[in-house]
Amino acid sequence: MRQWMLPIAAVVFGGMYVNVGVQHFTDTAWFEPIVPAILGDPTIWVLITGVIEIAIGVGLILPWTRRYAGLGSFVFLIGIYWANFNMWINNIPLDGKTYAHHWHVLRLVAQLGMMVLSYAIWKNSFSTRVDDV
Repeated sequence: MRQWMLPIAAVVFGGMYVNVGVQHFTDTAWFEPIVPAILGDPTIWVLITGVIEIAIGVGLILPWTRRYAGLGSFVFLIGIYWANFNMWINNIPLDGKTYAHHWHVLRLVAQLGMMVLSYAIWKNSFSTRVDDV
């Protein structure tokens, strides 16, 4: 990815995070079925992850917090894949519909792509210090 494209990608990615984070509050019940049962009350986990997603999204949009948000996004995406994996392995329906294995594989590929983007944002958003020039 070209260096000039990274800030644009970070802002778009951040906007997507904020959008999904808000959905965790406006349609909490939609996300609840995929929360692994071992975690207990799914509502609280949906709300917690919604807050985290909004914070990461805002962090990606703001240039002075972008590198921390990139790293946070990378770590967060690893942690929340557990819910997507739970959905896949246990064939959990969303909106009454279960998904074929190839859709879950595509979701995994998308998750890995988002992790690569998060890593790129983190690694390339370090501010230039005077003594580095």
